[in-house]
Amino acid sequence: MLKIVVLLKQTFDTEEKIIVTGGSVDDSAAKFIINPYDEYALEEAIRLRDQHGGQVIAVTCGPERTQDALRTALAVGADEAIRLDDDGSFGDDGYAAAAALAALVKPLEPDLVLAGLFAVDSGAGSVALQVAERLGLPHASAAVKVSVIAAAERAGLRAALNEVDIEADRYALVERDVEGDTETVTIPLPALITAQQGLNEPRYPSLPGIMKAKRKPLRTVALSELAVNGPSTDAAAASLSPASDLSPRTVRTRLSAPPPRAAGKKLAGAPAEQASALTELLRTEAKLL
Repeated sequence: MLKIVVLLKQTFDTEEKIIVTGGSVDDSAAKFIINPYDEYALEEAIRLRDQHGGQVIAVTCGPERTQDALRTALAVGADEAIRLDDDGSFGDDGYAAAAALAALVKPLEPDLVLAGLFAVDSGAGSVALQVAERLGLPHASAAVKVSVIAAAERAGLRAALNEVDIEADRYALVERDVEGDTETVTIPLPALITAQQGLNEPRYPSLPGIMKAKRKPLRTVALSELAVNGPSTDAAAASLSPASDLSPRTVRTRLSAPPPRAAGKKLAGAPAEQASALTELLRTEAKLL
């Protein structure tokens, strides 16, 4: 049996046109979806649950609209969902979000935490790894294949993988993407793994799944309900107050659209003349020389 927690983020639909108004993104008419990389994590969690038994708990952090992402997760097969209401105070700060999510996940005592490799809206991919650090979990990133194996199976692989012996009842055997190649590692459970594109093919919600999702538990947790702890590597036993530990470390003050693209210029003349003209333009207009 496996208890698997999946960290989800609700992001803009990748087909949406981003509108910047007054220094911020206008999302009033935007369509939101589950972050595509988190969909791979969710699908893998459901497959592992179906293979080994147990439950899948989808967790997200955000405003009330993020419940739609959780309802979708329940419709495709998650057993339970939890929304952490960040009351808008986190903004884009990954440190505060990771601290809050770690505090939420810790009492659930999962055997495995899965998340997407990164979020397509911000391009950031540090939150899940910060959660692993705070919970003291080993982690593997960019997984393209995941299996859960017993200690006896891992013993036969240890020499081939050239790994140190870490005692555990079960391990995750992870094939991970590493710059155009793959690397195979084992990590003891409990652990955290982030999903790379190609890990699987996410399923779509079915009509029966959508109907069942309405009866599955979905609860909201306020920040005030969390018992927040510091990072495991820095005095893990020392408790920090939610006010200090959940204070954002970074704040986005303004967002600006890129300037309109200027029309191209065609350089005439012989090759030597064209090269001279290009050099002059790079020096005077592009300011690159």
